[in-house]
Amino acid sequence: MRTALTELTGVTHPVVQTGMGWVAGPRLVSAVAEAGGLGILASATMTYDELETAVKETRSRTEKPFGVNLRADAEDAERRVDLLIREGVKVASFALAPRKEMIARLKDAGAVVIPSIGAARHAEKVAGWGADAVIVQGGEGGGHTGGVATTLLLPSVLDAVDIPVIAAGGFFDGRGLAAALAYGAAGIAMGTRFLLTRESTVPDAVKEAYLGRGLNDTVVTRKVDGMPHRVLRTELVDGLEKSGSLTGLVRAARNAQRFRKITGLSWRSMLREGLAMKNERTWSQVIMAANTPMLLRAGLVAGDTKAGVLASGQVVGMLDDLPSVAELIEGIVADATDICGRLGTL
Repeated sequence: MRTALTELTGVTHPVVQTGMGWVAGPRLVSAVAEAGGLGILASATMTYDELETAVKETRSRTEKPFGVNLRADAEDAERRVDLLIREGVKVASFALAPRKEMIARLKDAGAVVIPSIGAARHAEKVAGWGADAVIVQGGEGGGHTGGVATTLLLPSVLDAVDIPVIAAGGFFDGRGLAAALAYGAAGIAMGTRFLLTRESTVPDAVKEAYLGRGLNDTVVTRKVDGMPHRVLRTELVDGLEKSGSLTGLVRAARNAQRFRKITGLSWRSMLREGLAMKNERTWSQVIMAANTPMLLRAGLVAGDTKAGVLASGQVVGMLDDLPSVAELIEGIVADATDICGRLGTL
């Protein structure tokens, strides 16, 4: 199945595994690459040295193209860009819009730049700066998300830009891929569906907690880090929803200290990154942002569903199995191909 996405990145299938923090490591990313999809390493929760090791390990596991998700506002973002260029990483993915100069550097080195965006105007901006494609996530998606459904957000972005658009938010099978292609998208991106595969390093008990959920078992909360965040409903999340702002700030300050120890960042570096984030957030939101990596780590790495937050798309309510990555991708593409063929006979 050849699309603008496969032509651009050199992958076999128009299926992307998103850069989920604490989840998208070398084992999952290389499995996606070997199965013909585009796997993306999540670097926001890695130190520079950990990212370098992860890139090298992924490279040792597969010779096929893969990507790395970067935080454009990170203190060492330029150094990480240098790493991607030096290691010949095919795709640079961004959760926040990278600067125009950063896009140019990556493209000059032969990398494909694919920012994630949540509105047509953001897509227009990065397209004007030279981005090769965009991932657009509708409100059904997990983690940080917006309020517009994929069925409306996707066509609005497709109407706004001429570069390839990858659809995310609510996709999990061949029907979704066929629908996205019918809209005019170049492929689909999935997070929760890849989290629930055999190659995902998320603890088995946590995977079972996901598989037991229904379509109404996620909630969008601002109490994790001050930004809309779709997560599984848990006792912890219910408690966060009921807590006051002062309690949230105290918890965030403690988590900032824990995150600093794990990453090796200095307080000075964290303050500098906070100032970079300040353009789009209040100081309260900047402080609360420290909650995200640590609360996610407690659930997705340590397996403590009572102390951790579990990011999830609404699609969790449609999932009841743990396929291998290869089985998942091959099944999606085969079903989408069959559906597209049958549509041609109508």
